[in-house]
Amino acid sequence: MQQYKFNGDYKLRKIFNRELINLVHTSDMDLVVAIPVSHHTMMTRGFNQVASLLEGVELTEALQVKVTKKMQQSHFNRRGRMKREQPFSIIDEKIIEGQSILLVDDVYTTGNTLHHAADLLLAHGADSVKSISLAR
Repeated sequence: MQQYKFNGDYKLRKIFNRELINLVHTSDMDLVVAIPVSHHTMMTRGFNQVASLLEGVELTEALQVKVTKKMQQSHFNRRGRMKREQPFSIIDEKIIEGQSILLVDDVYTTGNTLHHAADLLLAHGADSVKSISLAR
């Protein structure tokens, strides 16, 4: 994951792409939402590591990162991660109202990222939210 995510070895996404897509297709959810990255991360990394793992899946852009330069979670310990404020905002709640949503993240460490995202989606009208991650 380090090589793919932080060292930019983009071709490594293909190792897990097919299996992750099969899992998404069997989820029977209305929308698939990848955890977003900040504008800063997109500019420096050049790709959203979660969206790239889902290449070939129709993704819904329902969330965005509120801050322009988000501190990488890998710099926080567990306590620090759990104290993080809501990092996301909704792009357009009309697209999520009444929908069942599958949230996808690359790594589940504390679950706080998925928790924040799911809370926000449910608070803005999503009918249900399930999540999957590639690694724990």
